[in-house]
Amino acid sequence: MADRFVLDAFAVLALFQDEPGAAEVQQLLVRQSRGEVELYFSVINLGEALYNTERRLGPAKAAILLAALQQLPIEVVPVDQTLAVATARIKVRTRMGYADCFAVALAAGLGATIVTGDPGFEAATDIAPILWLTQRATS
Repeated sequence: MADRFVLDAFAVLALFQDEPGAAEVQQLLVRQSRGEVELYFSVINLGEALYNTERRLGPAKAAILLAALQQLPIEVVPVDQTLAVATARIKVRTRMGYADCFAVALAAGLGATIVTGDPGFEAATDIAPILWLTQRATS
């Protein structure tokens, strides 16, 4: 079985905005193309990435991001009741943002590793393993 990774919005935005950590996400995409890993992204985190892009760079850039994501071999996972309940339980246990809790719940459910540079995920290290991108964001 291939290793599984759940990208959060931080990782996707690092890739598309060529920020620190982009090379590591790109390497995961290369490994995915070889069948070595599986990549996942919650539809909630997709919305978070689009929201942040449109807020910072405008609707045209958000549309470009969405089109590019649809071309990548990343499985966008919809939210069902099981994922919503798991997310709610994580939100109660941590001070993490609600959207970030979806990435954690998805990773825990898949037995996957979270890919992020967001220091807020420190609260989730006992729930799912984390692959920290080279340079973490500062709070």
